Amino acid sequence: MMFKKTTVAVMSLCASGVVYAADDTLNIGVIATISGAGAGWGQAVQHGAELAAKEVNEAGGLDVSGKKYKVNVITYDDKYQAGEAVTAVNRLVHQDKVKFIVGPVGSAAAVAIKPVTEKNGVVMSTMAFSEKILNAQSPYTFRANVTTVEFAQAQINWVAKKHGIKKIGSFFPNDETGLQVSKDVEKAYGNAGVELVGKEFYERDRVDFVPLLTRLMGLDVDAIELNINAPSSAGLIVKQARDLGFEGLFIRTGGPATQEIVNVAGKESAEGILVHTLVDPDYAPTKAYIELHKANYAQAMNGFSPSFYDTTRMIFEAIRQAQTIEDTQAVVGKLENIKDFDGAAGKLSWTGKSTYGIDHQISTPFYVAEVVNGQEVIRAKCTISGGCLDN
Repeated sequence: MMFKKTTVAVMSLCASGVVYAADDTLNIGVIATISGAGAGWGQAVQHGAELAAKEVNEAGGLDVSGKKYKVNVITYDDKYQAGEAVTAVNRLVHQDKVKFIVGPVGSAAAVAIKPVTEKNGVVMSTMAFSEKILNAQSPYTFRANVTTVEFAQAQINWVAKKHGIKKIGSFFPNDETGLQVSKDVEKAYGNAGVELVGKEFYERDRVDFVPLLTRLMGLDVDAIELNINAPSSAGLIVKQARDLGFEGLFIRTGGPATQEIVNVAGKESAEGILVHTLVDPDYAPTKAYIELHKANYAQAMNGFSPSFYDTTRMIFEAIRQAQTIEDTQAVVGKLENIKDFDGAAGKLSWTGKSTYGIDHQISTPFYVAEVVNGQEVIRAKCTISGGCLDN
């Protein structure tokens, strides 16, 4: 099996005047979709972890039990495939000896590798939306972003009322993520008084959506929901729908991907899309992170990136508090008790016990934005408990 591994040395060994011994390096793993349809999300995970590591290293290293540890990020590309993710986790755990993994993106991949991480006491901070990810029997697994369970109802209530939507159609990838999100979205639209009249499932590598769009448009829908479709897939759906003459609203209730959609569909086709976003670019810490990302990568930042920068930093803080890089049970005990952490995306805490049986779900602000001339303009500010209010 061909497999891509990238080791990122985020700082030279003496760049800040600190000389590290060979054994004073903390390797952390990244399993993410670096190529293919979900690459925008995977690179967001990778970049967030890399920038958090760079920050630690430029400050002199991670101070644990009298030693300064240089953080080294080892990345494997899972290509949005569960089999590739399993190969990656086995290499990271058994060959690279990592105790902390950031990612993966997809639910199928996360479900597939979780038995390995849990058995070996490896802390995993994933994006995966599946309801199978978090439970009281999985103490080493955390979710770094809010999911449709947390944000869908609030956003859909706001959008339905604001835009008077009555009938909607939707696209979902035919995998663990798509099946989970389709249930969450259908329930949320029903609660908001909107009929989900058509659901189209497709394979992740599909590029021709015209037959599926024709079928949905024949149902006279007011809007098309793009929740959780990979960035490039969503862009193709928008472009092909506009080419077919669809004049209704596009809604993306989950999965930040605006820049990628605009790049594929074009500004004119993307105009007016309502999108879920995890960032307010006018919020000072977020603005600072956007600039940090711009200074380090020659591409626009995906909205998931601050989430994985923040949760990687939270892992480092838990390691500092526990004063160990080996006893991950002690690190988990510190991590799950971090409250009101000052993150790039806002104040962060762990929640989720009432839903998942364990407080390993991040709680963070989120927003509804409208795409105007290729850029997101915030229209509503939201919280898990308070819903969405006009900005």
